Amino acid sequence: MGRYTGPVCRLCRREGTQLYLKGQRCYSKCNIESPPGMHNWRKGKLSEFGKRLREKQKVKRYYGIYERQFKNYFNQASKQKGNTGENLLILLERRLDNVICRGQFTHSRANARQLINHGHLLVNGKKVDIPSYLVKVGDVIEVKKKESSKNIIIKNIENPVPAGVPSWLELDKEAPSMKVVQQPNREEIQIEIHDQMIVEFCSR
Repeated sequence: MGRYTGPVCRLCRREGTQLYLKGQRCYSKCNIESPPGMHNWRKGKLSEFGKRLREKQKVKRYYGIYERQFKNYFNQASKQKGNTGENLLILLERRLDNVICRGQFTHSRANARQLINHGHLLVNGKKVDIPSYLVKVGDVIEVKKKESSKNIIIKNIENPVPAGVPSWLELDKEAPSMKVVQQPNREEIQIEIHDQMIVEFCSR
């Protein structure tokens, strides 16, 4: 199954929360109260299973990952020490496409994936064209010296989204470049996620 290419606003409506899939436009007034479908027929009380499923789907849609990718991340998180839910979210925050978006190089993860796939970015001086690449503390992400590459990034940095740059990233607007100064902070994730529900769903 390929990546979802339909209207992304219906995904926010389905989850009942803003997933910030369209960048700047998501910060204006957006109706997410009514679920997709004719006459809101999907309204109703969710079962405990349904609530946990929706949390998992919310995370997948927010980060733009496939089911198989999600399972791999969950398996990796469960093998690490500490809280599995928190480990999972930190792994997802470390994805290069998410880092590019959180650091204001782009305003959406979809645009970040496009930039990475087209080879506009360097990590520690080397070209990386894999959106799922996991950054580490100390990694420096730069834009290729190509003028067209810089213009795309500079335009986005000059028109930042209200969310701001998280504390675990250090943005240099002049270069432009960003540095991962520490592990991602669980408290600075942009949307509310009940990670324990996800762990319960995946461990059933």
